[in-house]
Amino acid sequence: MSEAPETLRLARMWVEKAEEDLLVAELLLSSEESCPASTVCFHAQQCAEKYVKALLVSLSIPFPKVHDIGELLHLVPASIQVPLTAEEQEQLTFYATTARYPGDYEPVSREDAEEMISAARKLRDAIRSQIPPDALSMAN
Repeated sequence: MSEAPETLRLARMWVEKAEEDLLVAELLLSSEESCPASTVCFHAQQCAEKYVKALLVSLSIPFPKVHDIGELLHLVPASIQVPLTAEEQEQLTFYATTARYPGDYEPVSREDAEEMISAARKLRDAIRSQIPPDALSMAN
């Protein structure tokens, strides 16, 4: 049975936005010494969040307006394996909002940024194998 055209269109829109966030994160990371690491982490989180939402849309599973990766992943059927550890989910979620604003946080390092891009890519690859190909046609 094929996916409904509207479902595919919405999933594709989420995928396209996720890919934009990943591209921005990678471009910022390439800026070497002046790399805004917390912003890289934010865009890595956004990529991950949008890919989970694309998967949920493709499965016709409603989701709340949240940024919590773990909360969103709890909505994914158990038959679909998503390779993020609980720690990676928490770290990504932290960068969704908290680390974007001033506060008494540990400085975000380039290594942190590289780890968050790696986690986002790992999630991206797993989800892309689960989403119908027609939802990926416009994405990289």
